[in-house]
Amino acid sequence: MQDWVDHVIWWQVYPLGFVGAEAEAVDRTEHRLDRIEGWFDYLLELGCNGLALGPVFASETHGYDTVDHLRIDSRLGTDSDMDALIGAARAKGIRVLLDGVFNHVGRSHPQFVRAEQDGPDSDAGRWFRWKDGRPRTFEGHDLLVELNHDEPAVQEHVAQVMTHWLDRGVDGWRLDAAYAVSPAFWAAVLPRVREAHPDAWIVGEMIHGDYASYVRESGLDSITQYELWKATWSALKDANFFELAHALGRHDELLPTFVPATFVGNHDVTRIASTLDDDDADIAAALLFFVAGTPTVYYGDEQGFRGIKEERVGGDDAIRPEFPATPDDLAPYGWPHYRRHQALIAMRRRFPWLHHAHAEVSGLENTAVTLTATDGTTTLVLSANIGDAPVPRPAGDIVAAADGVENDLRPHSWAVTVRP
Repeated sequence: MQDWVDHVIWWQVYPLGFVGAEAEAVDRTEHRLDRIEGWFDYLLELGCNGLALGPVFASETHGYDTVDHLRIDSRLGTDSDMDALIGAARAKGIRVLLDGVFNHVGRSHPQFVRAEQDGPDSDAGRWFRWKDGRPRTFEGHDLLVELNHDEPAVQEHVAQVMTHWLDRGVDGWRLDAAYAVSPAFWAAVLPRVREAHPDAWIVGEMIHGDYASYVRESGLDSITQYELWKATWSALKDANFFELAHALGRHDELLPTFVPATFVGNHDVTRIASTLDDDDADIAAALLFFVAGTPTVYYGDEQGFRGIKEERVGGDDAIRPEFPATPDDLAPYGWPHYRRHQALIAMRRRFPWLHHAHAEVSGLENTAVTLTATDGTTTLVLSANIGDAPVPRPAGDIVAAADGVENDLRPHSWAVTVRP
């Protein structure tokens, strides 16, 4: 495993939304990537040291309908702009993760245009999956045509794209919709990529399935831990920490195989602050940074941003907003959330072994939970109370806590202590 991953904490940005880009492709170039660079100090002051970018490649609309994996979307800038962003990140010690959409492409992708002209049995046609003479589409989205992952030319193309951008200085890839791709495809592609870049970190988007088996068969380094994400917000919303305890047991079973990529928000789900009230959203953040995993903060969650995902065209807009020009332009009510995130990330930096430590459920009620983690020398205890009455907090010095926590945990509060 790459040593640097043990210490990376990602700040995830959806670039097209972040910079306020147009909803559809434009026939001019807008140089906007430097707006992301302007937030590097904010990222570092938060405690993160990784920038996880959503789609940056030429696409028709939202970035997940890629038409050219080797060209930056003109709504964001140019190759030179991307090189400048990567260089500026590297100068500040910030790792960069790219979003690779390799399960499907947009209909105006040149290879698909040729496939429609030449037919399914042509060289171009074999790049795609067909049924009854029509291209297969991804999850009912007619504009997203599925690649044929059994085709050697597709495997070679993806390996070349991944290597190209790693050569340019990025540190890894998030593989979009990996759950829809056979692990055998990645087993064929990734050895070619790792020949030149053995330290690259490759994480697959997995919503469901046998996580450990997929990692073993594919050669991926990690997957997105959706099961724990769901259990975190659901346990807090429904006052049922037993659901969280069950998910944590399954989470710990993954650790001998790989360390999952953990999160409480991303570009595809309703904002945590729209699902939970502010105090319980902070408990979710405390769980994120206490439990084993490679954590990601979705831009704006550290400020308590709200947004509800809707199942309609444009239904992601509220959760993928434009960010202001500078941190000074953020609303004042978000900064207490930012400071609590800082405290939790500082805890994670102080005890980096939490990245892979088992979290034992040492106390459990519907509305209260206590987790214990140790590296054999130091023992940390996270306690959370979502009941309506105070409960005693575990003994020990407080490492990080909700506002106002001293000897008791007030309703809807949390604390991390060092066991005496």
